[in-house]
Amino acid sequence: MLKAIKQFFEESISPDVQDDIEHRLKLATAALFIEMMQQDGTKTDTEEMKVKQVLQSKFSLNEKETHELFDLAHEEARQAVDFYQFTSLIHQNFPLEKKIKIVEYLWAIAYADNHLDSYEEHMVRRIADLLYVEHKDFIKAKHKVLDSLNR
Repeated sequence: MLKAIKQFFEESISPDVQDDIEHRLKLATAALFIEMMQQDGTKTDTEEMKVKQVLQSKFSLNEKETHELFDLAHEEARQAVDFYQFTSLIHQNFPLEKKIKIVEYLWAIAYADNHLDSYEEHMVRRIADLLYVEHKDFIKAKHKVLDSLNR
């Protein structure tokens, strides 16, 4: 699996980047998004589309790359025991602004089906805590997403 992930990033996303940490950060972020999509026990097409849209815009991918990253991250998330392997990597390598943006994306994925399940809210809260995002920023991110949905 790791060979497939590394090959994907080398060929598709950042062939000039030698630093493996960038690859792992993208995969960790994508895996969190997929975990969010599955958190309420039902995966809708709307949620899957939202995850792919976020991945495509966040990492500047084309459609083929987006689908490949989605599939790889889905497998990585399936094999993960907990979120720590993803959040610790992100926490150690992303500045606060990027961590808050990840929380924002998680809220957007949670609200993609126009319903916030208690499991989804709990997951966003846990991820925010593991990323050391302050409660005020957690709430601001939620309201920013809700405001964008109400327009």
